[in-house]
Amino acid sequence: MSIKRFRQAAILDLVAHGTVRSQDELRRLLRARGIEATQATLSRDISDLGLVKHAGDGAYLRQGDAFPVADGERVLHRAVSEYLRRADRVQQFVVLRTDAGQAQALAVAIDRSGSAEVVGTIAGDDTILVIARDARRAAAFARRLDAWARA
Repeated sequence: MSIKRFRQAAILDLVAHGTVRSQDELRRLLRARGIEATQATLSRDISDLGLVKHAGDGAYLRQGDAFPVADGERVLHRAVSEYLRRADRVQQFVVLRTDAGQAQALAVAIDRSGSAEVVGTIAGDDTILVIARDARRAAAFARRLDAWARA
């Protein structure tokens, strides 16, 4: 697993399980986990992961469904090209494989993309189960991801 992927997985975990209000705070939390990162690197990671500041408390949150679908598709395309290693379809399910620690980042991108084919995802460490609306849509979704992963 690349350092970038490991760092981004740690960032998603920190944001999901705590309140992170600044890049400096994020850098300190990462350092406590043994991960060093510059402000410029964290800024790129925050953008890549689609993190936004919550207006209420100023904490970073993952991008919500309120964002335009076009942005969700762009983020999903980027995440697929970076994280997806293999996709297998079984009926209305698509099983996606990533490197260790990367399934969560890709599952978030899928969930936030607003894809009409997808009902939801379940992510582990390196595997994601994508539940599609039917077998035809699962096949279309798997083909699209496969094309993006090879591009």
